[in-house]
This record gives sequence, structure tokens and C-alpha cells, in this order.
Amino acid sequence: MLRTVLERFPAGGPRGSWPAEEFARARRDEGVPAEVVMDLDTDAYLVVIPQQAAEPR
Repeated sequence: MLRTVLERFPAGGPRGSWPAEEFARARRDEGVPAEVVMDLDTDAYLVVIPQQAAEPR
């Protein structure tokens, strides 16, 4: 599945703070199908949306 990254958030945020989840929730409230995934290589949370593959011509 192809995904587009909307925003990146460092994994070490203040305790009780979920900025990636809050950002994704705001996008979902706007009708954008955003979700949060963890990028283990960079130790960051990514807010992503699915990207439609281009149809062959």
C-alpha cells in the first residue's frame, strides 16, 4: 500500500501528550482518512493517508 506522510512527530513527547494522534484526529474531522504509524528507523510517529495507485493507461 502506498501512503503519503502528512506530518512527523518525535516519539519522545511529554508524558500524557499525543500530538500525532491529535493531528490525525483533526484531519479525520476534516474528512481526511489520516492514521498514525510508527517509523522505527527514525523513532518518530507519522501521520499518513492512503494514496491511490495511478491507474494504468
